[in-house]
Amino acid sequence: MTYRPYKIHRRHALQLLAGASGAVLLKACNPQSDSQSDSAGEGTTDTAAEDSATPSLSLTMGSIPWAGQVPMYIAQDQGYYEEEGLDFDLRLFGSGSEYMAAFLSDQLDAVAPVTSEAVLMKSQGKDFRIVMVQDNSVGIDGILARDSIASIEDFRGQRVAVETSAVGFFFLLQVLKEAGLTKDDITAVNTEPSAAAAAFQSGNVDIAVTYAPFLQEAADATEDGRIIYDSSQMPTAISDLYVFDTAFAEENPEVVQAFVNATLRGVEYLEANSEEGIEIGAAVLEMEPADLESDLGGLELPDQAVNLEMLAQPDSDLYLGKPLAELSAFLLEEGQIESDPGDLSTLIDPQFVEAADV
Repeated sequence: MTYRPYKIHRRHALQLLAGASGAVLLKACNPQSDSQSDSAGEGTTDTAAEDSATPSLSLTMGSIPWAGQVPMYIAQDQGYYEEEGLDFDLRLFGSGSEYMAAFLSDQLDAVAPVTSEAVLMKSQGKDFRIVMVQDNSVGIDGILARDSIASIEDFRGQRVAVETSAVGFFFLLQVLKEAGLTKDDITAVNTEPSAAAAAFQSGNVDIAVTYAPFLQEAADATEDGRIIYDSSQMPTAISDLYVFDTAFAEENPEVVQAFVNATLRGVEYLEANSEEGIEIGAAVLEMEPADLESDLGGLELPDQAVNLEMLAQPDSDLYLGKPLAELSAFLLEEGQIESDPGDLSTLIDPQFVEAADV
């Protein structure tokens, strides 16, 4: 199968999608599912065995290549979806705005968005269910600053390189809010994450918002700079999710259950066989295993127990409904969404994680 390296596509710009052509965008995705189907049949001569192993369920999911999905890649590699009777068609897009457009136009059954994308889609009227948390950012996202900038309070009046229509900008504004600042206290220079890190490293800006692998690379290469703040200090600020179209989930609960079962098995495999799991993920993402291992160090990949706490325990500090509500209010206040998406906790559907057999 052919994948594009994830590092240049992760969490791309969040754009309002009115008028976007989902049909055109679907043509832009990587049709790797076809190659999967072809390779699955190679070397098989027993027709009866083929027929008996043919999955009876089908699912089409849109996403971008991303380190947090390593358990999903493992589940594909190890045949867990097939064992659950699921024909899993993973379609890779070049940006989040592309798979959101396809999902909004009902061309996909499910997607794997970051939380801010989920809020955006709900604000545009999409009805979906959050069935599983893919990952939590616990250091993979961060802010670089010169040593002369002692604290976040010192950001006042500074130029900050940050992609202003992406999740990193919302992260930055939440960090500023903690320090009693707002976006009006800085000058945001719209810069793609890799370029933001490069601008910091070259001295063109004193503050930059980026993510792995650019984050640590720029910090290591800059004598008078460091990571002043990362997402480990705000662990519920950025999460990636698995969401399903509501009508599809209600009509095909066995498909959702099969996906959750197999993907949680992928999480368990990675925990028990980290070296082998990282090798599988690195091959998919076209990167060195050591680099992927480093990136995974900045992510939490929730197992069944943590997923249950995030999805089914409103009293927990980890409950997903809290950051979703805060993010929704924040995006509305910042004018990033045009309408109030309402109570986002109603989108959280823990039944499939609760029933998972792993």
